[in-house]
Amino acid sequence: RLPTPDAPLRIGTRASPLAMAQAHMAAAALAQAHGLTEDSLFLVPMTATGDRIQDRALAEVGGKALWTRELDAALDAGAIDIAVHSLKDVETLRDPRFALVAMLERADPRDRLVVREGIMAATIDALPTGARLGTSSPRRAAQVKRRRSDIETLLLRGNVQTRLAKLAAGDVDATLLAAAGLDRLAMFDIGVVQDAATLLPAASQGAIGIECRSDDDRVRALLVAVDH
Repeated sequence: RLPTPDAPLRIGTRASPLAMAQAHMAAAALAQAHGLTEDSLFLVPMTATGDRIQDRALAEVGGKALWTRELDAALDAGAIDIAVHSLKDVETLRDPRFALVAMLERADPRDRLVVREGIMAATIDALPTGARLGTSSPRRAAQVKRRRSDIETLLLRGNVQTRLAKLAAGDVDATLLAAAGLDRLAMFDIGVVQDAATLLPAASQGAIGIECRSDDDRVRALLVAVDH
């Protein structure tokens, strides 16, 4: 049974601009695969705990579960039919009540280096001595410090727009952002892509995963059609 305007497919997503863009991508793929009208798909945005906590590294207060907790609860309660995730933000081991049924075609998995005005650097090696690099990623910070021990890594939290605003304000000299996220926000000219051999990307970076309840055979059948 296909979704209809009277019984739409409810798509759960985080409320950040990037998450919403990715949810729209999932909705468009489903609409095309099944010939659905726009009003047969309904986005349900929610604020994740990870979005609310801005002053601490998530590794200190709960890790990746802080990105999925609200979506998991809504999916389990039947308030949404599917959840759309940035797969790099999802725990490796998932609750068996949920099934990762589909992944959209993967985008560029690499990071981009973004520097504030006045700094001319296209790579980590080219940053000025003692540069301040903002990141909330232990992976990025560890790799930067291993390559350039003189660089100061500072906690930089928030969505893409917030981090770019802090960079422009001079809070940090540089930051690293996922190329896929910038592209999905149509920020194609922001930053310089880094060689993956120099700066190893996160596992699943650039991948959008779509989950449903494991026992929901109807929705599973819908999602299989958009799995790349």
